Amino acid sequence: MGAVDSGSVGERLSTPPAEELHLIERLRRGDEAAFATLIERYHTLMIRLAMIYVSRHAVAEEVVQETWLAVLQGLDRFEGRSSLQTWMFRILANRARTRGEREGRYVPFSALGDANDDTSEPTVDPDRFLSADHGHSAHHWAARPASWDAIPEDRFLAQETRKYIQDAIATLPTNQQTVIVLRDVKGWTSEEVCNVLSISETNQRVLLHRARAKVRAALEHYLSEV
Repeated sequence: MGAVDSGSVGERLSTPPAEELHLIERLRRGDEAAFATLIERYHTLMIRLAMIYVSRHAVAEEVVQETWLAVLQGLDRFEGRSSLQTWMFRILANRARTRGEREGRYVPFSALGDANDDTSEPTVDPDRFLSADHGHSAHHWAARPASWDAIPEDRFLAQETRKYIQDAIATLPTNQQTVIVLRDVKGWTSEEVCNVLSISETNQRVLLHRARAKVRAALEHYLSEV
């Protein structure tokens, strides 16, 4: 495997924002502060992604260190056909997959999750809908999602609420957890997630929808408590 991937077929060509271009230029000049910024911004998430493919934290650390070295060595060849973060994480994912294969641990990302994580998994608890014997009202809401309009904004922003959301995300199957973190916590686009994790847009959308539904249900329960 080469140290750097030049981009996938069909990937949208786009010019990185001015801030990213400036950061790349600083990195190419050997600016240590710029590299420290990059590590602070992405290192923890890179470890998290590497742990999907390898069995031990120490191995994940090795994979991430190898990735940082590949990034520094490949910066002069980075053409900006994707965002810097997508490019870096694709290098990481490829290296982590290779290491996982060597350990005999690697499975496709789309296959990760618990035993019940299949296409038949309901997004919403079936008990929240009326049964078939309710005539014209069958399958309509029996218990609609609670409205949060009356809840003060500061409660949503409270540290305790944020911690509860983080804990709810941590209970998700690996595939759902990874997608919701990248999309809703880190702000990645669906295209970036699909490129890095090597999954289809449909798969990404289903995983995100399920993850959001579970986190919302957990948050609804939390906010309903006195």
